[in-house]
Amino acid sequence: MSGDLDLTAAAAELVASYTDRTGLLAVVGPTGTGKTALACELAHQLDGEIVSVDSVQIYRGVDLGSGKPSVGELARAPHHLVSCVDLDAPMDAGLFVAMADEAIAQIRARGRVPILCGGTFLWMKALVDGLAEMPAANEELRAEYARIAELEGRAALHARLAAVDPISATKLAPNDFVRVSRALEVYAVTGMTLSAFHEQHGFRDKRHSVHYAGIVINEPRYTEAVTARVRSWLSAGWVDEVQTLRDAGFGASRALQSVGFAQVSAFLDGALSRDELEGAIVRATRVFARRQRTWLNSATVRWFGTRSTPKRSKPGA
Repeated sequence: MSGDLDLTAAAAELVASYTDRTGLLAVVGPTGTGKTALACELAHQLDGEIVSVDSVQIYRGVDLGSGKPSVGELARAPHHLVSCVDLDAPMDAGLFVAMADEAIAQIRARGRVPILCGGTFLWMKALVDGLAEMPAANEELRAEYARIAELEGRAALHARLAAVDPISATKLAPNDFVRVSRALEVYAVTGMTLSAFHEQHGFRDKRHSVHYAGIVINEPRYTEAVTARVRSWLSAGWVDEVQTLRDAGFGASRALQSVGFAQVSAFLDGALSRDELEGAIVRATRVFARRQRTWLNSATVRWFGTRSTPKRSKPGA
């Protein structure tokens, strides 16, 4: 959704300032702002390859609704960590970092330039700054939290987190069972909040220098663009795609709990009407975008402004 932004000129400006080739270029920003289009133009000008930093696009099968690169974008630049993990496979920040490190090393071994692109900022920070040492998973606690979420609802589980770790709670959506459960688990096992772990660690073990770039789309244009994108995905069969995945046994997968997919699942469960669905997805996307902007407050980002947004074609991966 990069709109009337001159992508060629923006990329050229970034390339000219990219003098430290030992560092990484990263295209960041809220969902639906045109990150992939800018990353593809950078890859074209730098002879680069794109490493996706997106916790939904990494999964196979979630095509509509995930913002995966289109057929044309895939043809224009090689993409890594897109549609490469099964929906029921384990995946977290640590696993992502290992996969991204391997992709970056392979790209550089070919004499090409790795370009990070995505909006999952916990993964981005883990890749760039390192991970805090965390306690091992506790399956008994996870089962207990799953039981609470089933009986009382995910919002009730999120409320429990807000009572003990309000900082983490503000960063996590009430519907994000996996991360809310993990934050509660860390507190139960260690007596220390997840936010305290991150603060104590301070991401001191920096792994890469990074040059961030992003595209700004101001309201109300952003809401209009998101609405158009959601409408196009729904028209293209998003509900049918989610139903197929649920029928295949993937209804509890992390990807289907993410923004947009969770609302489609709620519609399929009868909790939302068809008339309510589009608006519910747009509102959830705007809330998610605000959280993404919060993540970026502490980063130095070279922003490029735009007024309008183009259409995106169906994903090619």
